[in-house]
Amino acid sequence: MRFLTAGESHGPALTTIIEGLPANLPLDKSAINLELARRQQGYGRGDRMKIEKDQIEVLAGLRFGRTIGSPVTLRISNQDYQHWLSKMAPFAEAEQPADMVTQPRPGHADLPGALKYDLTDLRDVLERASARETAARVAVGAVAKQLLKEFEINIYSYVQSIGSTGIKPLDAALLVSNYEQVEKSPVRCPDDEAAKKMMAAIDYAKAEGDSLGGVFTVMAVGVPVGLGSHVQWDRRLDGRLASALMSIQAIKGVEIGDGFAMAALPGSLVHDEIYYHRSKGYYRQTNHAGGIEGGITNGETVVVRAAMKPIPTLYKPLRSVNMADHSPFTATVERSDACAVPAASIVAEAVVAWELALALREKLGGDSLGEMKENYNAYLKRVAKR
Repeated sequence: MRFLTAGESHGPALTTIIEGLPANLPLDKSAINLELARRQQGYGRGDRMKIEKDQIEVLAGLRFGRTIGSPVTLRISNQDYQHWLSKMAPFAEAEQPADMVTQPRPGHADLPGALKYDLTDLRDVLERASARETAARVAVGAVAKQLLKEFEINIYSYVQSIGSTGIKPLDAALLVSNYEQVEKSPVRCPDDEAAKKMMAAIDYAKAEGDSLGGVFTVMAVGVPVGLGSHVQWDRRLDGRLASALMSIQAIKGVEIGDGFAMAALPGSLVHDEIYYHRSKGYYRQTNHAGGIEGGITNGETVVVRAAMKPIPTLYKPLRSVNMADHSPFTATVERSDACAVPAASIVAEAVVAWELALALREKLGGDSLGEMKENYNAYLKRVAKR
């Protein structure tokens, strides 16, 4: 499977083409739109979320609610495009608009992007570098989630910290049992007291013209043993998950399982001992490895955690240099969030779902969902006999 996205933040639409889905996979449009709505929520989001009400339009690859083996094309319209026609028109008589953006903002792709692509108007960079692009990836991830659910694999996430306020990591059972509380929380935190402190910290940062980052965790429950591989570096699933998470705008750190905390512990306290029972086969009583050993899933819950830096667009602007004349200035302010950690956790669910769905397709093959399930059942029977 593979996919591409296209579109700018204030262009007509975001588009994605997904290739390689099995035929006869039922897709629920409302479930995809629900994922898009979840991405737009979260305490600390900016005014753009009040403008856009993201909904998908299916342009190809689906017939009567089921995939037909051909590429699936999804489109998400940008409602704000009507206000940007003069600045974002694909064809125009003038080569450049009169109000070119020449002042790069610290923490953004503005300056390196302009230098790399030999551009004079920074809007050519910032429009595509924008986190608005993640709406398309959430739509892709929503499709991947529906494929995973056919194999009883479910994705969950929660916010562990915002700024300096946080909670201890949860295990999978505790997260699943408290997931309704996570979904209702404005900051996606299952601890009410911690959530209140997180919201207060966001309010303070916003009042100061500042922004906050944080840490979130994604868990995949029901993942079978054997996804990914140890035989080549680019087939290791932990590496692929880390790459996918790091590709999300503003993510600066990723760990699998207990991650960095394991570096301070002896091996006897880190590695998950192996047990066997006739009713469930091989299992572990701990999951420090986060469900992946040697680049391969081991049958435990897959746990990944990511750190998001504070949003770099500040209402208390930082110093920079005008590219037109190299004069110093304080960076301009584009519409922005005070904190987007809860929203980023939804995007992370999507990219994790895609990588797991891709690994599942690689493991099982098959041109149709039925063929995939036949292969899956045969594989589980073989593993159970070992």
